[in-house]
Amino acid sequence: MAALAYNLGKREINHYFSVRSAKVLALVAVLLLAACHLASRRYRGNDSCEYLLSSGRFLGEKVWQPHSCMMHKYKISEAKNCLVDKHIAFIGDSRIRQLFYSFVKIINPQFKEEGNKHGNIPFEDKISSVKVDFLWHPEVNGSMKQCIKVWTEDSVAKPHVIIAGAATWSIKIHNGSNEALSQYKMNITSIAPLLEKLAKTSDVYWVLQDPVYEDLLSENRKMITNEKIDAYNEAAVSILNSSTRNSKSNVKMFSVSKLIAQETITESLDGLHLPESSRETSAMILMNVYCNKILKPVDGSCCQPRPPLTLIQKLAACFFTLSIIGYLIFYIIHRNTHRKNKPCTDLESGEEKKNIINTSVSPLEILLQSFCKLGLIMAYFYMCDRANLFMKENKFYTHSTFFIPIIYILVLGVFYNENTKETKVLNREQTDEWKGWMQLVILIYHISGASTFLPVYMHIRVLVAAYLFQTGYGHFSYFWIKGDFGIHRVCQVLFRLNFLVVVLCIVMDRPYQFYYFVPLVTVWFMVIYVTLALWPQIIQKKANGNCFWHFGLLLKLAFLLLCICFLAYSQGAFEKIFSLWPLSKCFELKGNVYEWWFRWRLDRYTYSIWASSCKNKAECNELHPSVSVVQILAFILIRNIPGYARSVYSSFFAWFGKISLELFICQYHIWLAADTRGILVLIPGNPMLNIIVSTFIFVCVAHEISQITNDLAQIIIPKDNSSLLKRLACIAAFFCGLLILSSIQDKSRH
Repeated sequence: MAALAYNLGKREINHYFSVRSAKVLALVAVLLLAACHLASRRYRGNDSCEYLLSSGRFLGEKVWQPHSCMMHKYKISEAKNCLVDKHIAFIGDSRIRQLFYSFVKIINPQFKEEGNKHGNIPFEDKISSVKVDFLWHPEVNGSMKQCIKVWTEDSVAKPHVIIAGAATWSIKIHNGSNEALSQYKMNITSIAPLLEKLAKTSDVYWVLQDPVYEDLLSENRKMITNEKIDAYNEAAVSILNSSTRNSKSNVKMFSVSKLIAQETITESLDGLHLPESSRETSAMILMNVYCNKILKPVDGSCCQPRPPLTLIQKLAACFFTLSIIGYLIFYIIHRNTHRKNKPCTDLESGEEKKNIINTSVSPLEILLQSFCKLGLIMAYFYMCDRANLFMKENKFYTHSTFFIPIIYILVLGVFYNENTKETKVLNREQTDEWKGWMQLVILIYHISGASTFLPVYMHIRVLVAAYLFQTGYGHFSYFWIKGDFGIHRVCQVLFRLNFLVVVLCIVMDRPYQFYYFVPLVTVWFMVIYVTLALWPQIIQKKANGNCFWHFGLLLKLAFLLLCICFLAYSQGAFEKIFSLWPLSKCFELKGNVYEWWFRWRLDRYTYSIWASSCKNKAECNELHPSVSVVQILAFILIRNIPGYARSVYSSFFAWFGKISLELFICQYHIWLAADTRGILVLIPGNPMLNIIVSTFIFVCVAHEISQITNDLAQIIIPKDNSSLLKRLACIAAFFCGLLILSSIQDKSRH
């Protein structure tokens, strides 16, 4: 009865909700979300710097999440590179001094917090010519005004960045009197035009006062209340924002520190000064505000304009636009023809006469339709990860964000099961199931940021190795059993593996090696093909007739293993081979092939280990490829125990397994964000709903791309050898043109 109810329920769901209707719903959702985000950007503004300076929240104890964008964590070398020959000045009280120390420690972590607390503190890095000064001016008064006024003179060198702020000393010295607030307003009114003048040539930030933790304040600071601080902040914002008529003030309000302090002030030692972690966050925000527009880090960080379109991207946009227009014209003509051929009524007999029409779809229509769909999908990719339309957030790992979704998909996988059509070891349904659950686990691993948790990281390495094992096993079995070494088979596999990645390299302006898994499976496919296709070609039919051929196959595999070991332990030889043009264009990332060597070497034997004993990633990665294939073989043996387990498979996992490659590639830009460094936010303020909606759209897109790839493979890679050779010549010409354009682009960038 339970099985009958399950089958009836599934049929009912499939009747009302098909894959096609799901894709239509996903398209409607994308259009609505894009319209909402576009309207929000126009209403609230499109300057992510303002969001960085004024809004955000903590994802954890130390992970600060700005509104709509991400924060880059600057390394020492990056900070020095950005600030070379720059002068930064901090002016204010002890809180500004704290911010000064945290900022300097980004450049030089060994810098000690020492010196006269109530005096000026200089810092200079002579190698990079970076100068950072703290100027002690605890009150907004004539002394601070004179310091700022000197910089406004034409003959004086001005700091490139000025960070100023003060108020608590005025509250303390004057016992929180209203007269002190009035004097503060007068003083800041006299300083405002000077700051505005400086802001025309320098970056000027006014730091609003952070709240205090009143219970911890000492007796001589009890008059510093949050009510007084709010009044001083309101005065500063009102006066500085109205210092220019009919235009927006160039002096930027650094108000985000207030939000940071609200979450962390209870950890303060004296109730006034922030804990070190909060100061570090504020200092990193300052570094992001100034340096992101200079270094342009590729990680979805704030304060960056949309990257300009490259020549290749413009040509791709023209191609897809023409494809969409061509398909629409074709569709209109076809529809009109179909209307003319509708059955007409015989006036004498009253019966319909049916015209005989050819209902088969032409290859041209399939081609135009496929590129039309692909063009719309690529537009969505670009909107998600290049156009700054949708929001992005940092990843933040907790055990619950990884393990709870794992439990959910496990329950669904067990619930949706069917009987297998065949029970041989590693049959198609079983391998699709295996690929499916592995891919879902890898997706959860990526979106949860679980790479920071070493045991999970090593388990995922096992899954990646198992995926490569399956790929290698499948290709080896095909060649071994069927003996089909024809060019058509090779081109079909290479096209299906690489089509989406090549399109993304063009549209998203990313190198081929960026999508590292596809180069891995492509290279290993070619390795297996070349090994088996070279003379003597040894296949199952030939080997069954003579055991000598088995020995010949073992010699081939032994020689292959020797070559793999040589390249794995000879980094120099490996890099020389893959640094040759045009291979370098495919396998270089950030100007070298080290990442490709690392990825290739890590899974060179396609097996993994249980590595809970290793202490860090470097140690784990070193051990990972050197241990036997025990875990993969163990899983195969357990999964194929004779009986019930071998006769059923999870249709839920198998469905995802059929589109596993598309899921792995598409996640880079339309599920994750900033090239996998963050998370795409379609629905802000509701993380659970956002994950549900973005996942739904992501899966629909991956499934559609899988169908598009299969359709195009049938047209672009024909079975007829003469036609195939002509197509290959066209493809070769296309890639030659792409390489030339890419070289021109690289030269223009440098």
